[in-house]
Amino acid sequence: MGEGERYQEFDPPPGLRPFVRRIWTYAAPAPAPTVQRIAPDGCPELVVDIGAPYEEQGEDGRFRLQPRALFAGQMTRPLGLRATGPVELVAVRFEPDGARNWLGRPLVEATDRRLDMVPRLAGLSLPAGDPLAQVEIMARRLEAERAASGWSLDPEVRAEIESAGRDEPSPARSPREHRALQRRFRDRVGVPPRMLRSVLRFRRVFDHAAGPEAAGWLEAGLEAGYFDQPQLARDFRRFLGCTATGWAREQVGLGRRIASQSYKTGPLSPP
Repeated sequence: MGEGERYQEFDPPPGLRPFVRRIWTYAAPAPAPTVQRIAPDGCPELVVDIGAPYEEQGEDGRFRLQPRALFAGQMTRPLGLRATGPVELVAVRFEPDGARNWLGRPLVEATDRRLDMVPRLAGLSLPAGDPLAQVEIMARRLEAERAASGWSLDPEVRAEIESAGRDEPSPARSPREHRALQRRFRDRVGVPPRMLRSVLRFRRVFDHAAGPEAAGWLEAGLEAGYFDQPQLARDFRRFLGCTATGWAREQVGLGRRIASQSYKTGPLSPP
């Protein structure tokens, strides 16, 4: 990491574990002035900036300041961020289907969008420089909301997500059952099952490339389930907007932290 840069992950309290995978914090007093490429990961997130907010690159190429508190829905394309000053943030990484009750609306409405949560989180105060306190306050806020509104899961949606995470085939379904599951995925996850599987496969490439026996990009892709190099290259363009070597050469700061350490596609939190 760079000088003063800090990245930490924390397990959620037991009551949140069916819905929240991790709570993480990041700080960079002097972030690199480069564009950080963030790939889809299969998990929606709630992000609160304590330091300077990032600028987000739009489809027109222009950069616009993000709100200080935002909900990031499922992603199906790359996200470009640029620091505007010293960075410090705390983020809640929900399970793929874990944010429906917190958001209070279908997750498909947040897909490839960052929703302004500043009014929703008015009054939330997170102390700078104290990640343990930041995580405790955020977890306490979410736990109170969960207890008040009775969050729930769809067992069939969760089972399909678990099979995708294990890279196992979906059970046989009739066309009618398949359409029903698609609708429920749009509501609770934000993307179809097939798209989620594609995203999770792409994320596994980084796990293999960054593991204790780190593999080259092609080997990591084959271990993640890709057939060949052209198929892997297409997904790098699709999900990161660049080549694998280009990403490895350019990325520092937050972009590298969350690719190498965060968003692991391991087992879901227990229901």
